[in-house]
Amino acid sequence: MLKSMTGFGRAEQAVGDKTFLIDIKSLNGKQFELQLRLPAFLKPFEFEIRRILSAKLGRGSIDCAISLKESGKARPVAINTELAKAYYHSLTELTSSLNLDTSHLLSTLLKLPEVITPTGETLTDQEWDEFKKIIESAIDNLEIHRNDEGNMLEKELLFRVENILKLQEGIVQLEPLRQKTIRERITKLLEEQIGKENYDKNRLEQELIYYIEKIDLTEEQSRLKNHCEYFKTVLTENEDAKGKKLSFIMQEIGREINTTGSKANDATIQKIVVLMKDELEKAKEQVLNVL
Repeated sequence: MLKSMTGFGRAEQAVGDKTFLIDIKSLNGKQFELQLRLPAFLKPFEFEIRRILSAKLGRGSIDCAISLKESGKARPVAINTELAKAYYHSLTELTSSLNLDTSHLLSTLLKLPEVITPTGETLTDQEWDEFKKIIESAIDNLEIHRNDEGNMLEKELLFRVENILKLQEGIVQLEPLRQKTIRERITKLLEEQIGKENYDKNRLEQELIYYIEKIDLTEEQSRLKNHCEYFKTVLTENEDAKGKKLSFIMQEIGREINTTGSKANDATIQKIVVLMKDELEKAKEQVLNVL
């Protein structure tokens, strides 16, 4: 089954006298890209948090926000005076330009991020072990979303590839008639230009065989069918990350479709090739979301 790169997971749980809320959002991306927001006292654990998210989520554009709801006994705090001053200058300029009341400016300052921070606070080893379980719970919830969307992606991709195979059957049926039409058209043109009795029929037959072999589509159609069947096989493999492999197979499918179009020399087959390309492009859009 497939797994999508997009999803959302949330987990909330108390650890000691702290209650953590973790939100993780994942979007498609070529590599693992993480935007992590967390309270200042969790900074010592940032590297480990990033490692956990990277190992569990693979690739994608990840946004993780960790917030804290505190309860329990009061703890000593520190006021970041320089940060408060910077906030104050910006707020006074804003309130002045908008002619707003400044009487409640202090209470507003104290609520801004990182102005008031707990002093000397960190997680114990036991609390860290409990905190990791919250991260894993949020990841598990996100994975449920990824799997659900992956199921829809799998159905869509299978539908597009089956459409390409059905269109390919039409080309296979037209191929013998196409060769016959090309042979008749060249013979007729030659007879009209130099006369029926004025050319070597044996030499013409040799040249026709050489020419038709060069524009024969048998190999392209065989490879196209094999690529499509391989694509379907990869869809069912028990592997989490298959997006890049599926993308590479689609490049090969596109190469055979393009070669078919360049060699076709037939209006009906050209129309089928256009329909194939349309199905392929729709499939490529979906593959971008596959993990």
